[in-house]
Amino acid sequence: MSHTIHTSLSDALREALLSDSTSYAEVSRQTGLARPSLMSFAKGHRSLRLDLADKLAAYYRVEIILPTKET
Repeated sequence: MSHTIHTSLSDALREALLSDSTSYAEVSRQTGLARPSLMSFAKGHRSLRLDLADKLAAYYRVEIILPTKET
């Protein structure tokens, strides 16, 4: 997966989900997220709770990199 900078975690997760050829059923099985929730999230009809976003981020290896503070 390429290293794309997104302005939101939701955008990064949605892109990962939409660009993956794995079925929603398999992603659901691997992550524990309900298939209808994944489908609604992918279509932009709903958001994910933070704990569910964490599971999806771990599955797709989406990293959050915080900028370092200059002192």
